[in-house]
Parts: sequence; structure tokens; C-alpha cells
Amino acid sequence: MEIPMSAQQAKPDKIQSPIRILVSKLGLDGHDRGALVICRALRDAGFEVIYSGLFCTPEQVAKIAVDEDVDVVAMSLLNGAHLTIFPKVARLLKERGVNDILIVGGGIIPENDKRILEEQGITGNFGPGTQLSSIIDHINRNVRKPNTTN
Repeated sequence: MEIPMSAQQAKPDKIQSPIRILVSKLGLDGHDRGALVICRALRDAGFEVIYSGLFCTPEQVAKIAVDEDVDVVAMSLLNGAHLTIFPKVARLLKERGVNDILIVGGGIIPENDKRILEEQGITGNFGPGTQLSSIIDHINRNVRKPNTTN
């Protein structure tokens, strides 16, 4: 006996789940206005955003990233410790066997330091005045989220 179409359970089409992003303020940097602006812009662009809050350690950021199964870790620092703290987060993620998370930096980062961070897997390294659309485009270009079904 054939079940009428109206009574059949329709299979959902493959849908693209939103990119999950952890935005984090690391170390002793209490300046969060930029990070909060980024959070809102990313959310408005359709991303799922998790904000870590202030004064996180690299260990906390790596743990949150793994626990929340994020696609992107976006870190912000204005205190000059980016060459120490950003690579430590990348190293901790690798130690946990995580190699598929895009790591993005932002803050007051001199041009010479951007190259050093890129070599260690931290991309973007956006500074003050960066167009929000540039950050969003960078994430969209660099995250390859597979289709999932519900």
C-alpha cells in the first residue's frame, strides 16, 4: 500500500549549518569594544558566535574551542602579547589533535609580526579600521563547512 505524499515524512534537503566562531579576548587585555563589535557583525552575517569573555588563558580558549566544536577561533589582543599567546593557542589545539579550526588574529599587530603569525597558522591578523566585510570574507573563504543533514 502506498502512503499518500501528505502523510509521508519529507526528508529535509541538505542544509549548510552556520559556521561556529569563538571570539576570545586573551591575557591581560580588558579592551573588549572591538571584540564585541566583531561578535555582532559575525552574528549579523549569519555565523553562530560564542564569546569567551575577558582575560582568557590560551588553555581556556583551546578547551572552549574543542568543547564547542567551533570552526573558527578569532582572537583579539591589544597589549602586544600576540606573538606569545596566539601561537600558544594554535599549539594547544594541535596537541589536542585539532587541525581543522581556522585561527584568526586581530588587534594591534605590527606588519612584521603578521608574517610571523601567518607562518604559525594564525591568519587574518586584522588591525583597527579593518572593514568588517573583509573579516567576514576571510572567514567564508577559509572555512570549508561540509553539508549536514538533520
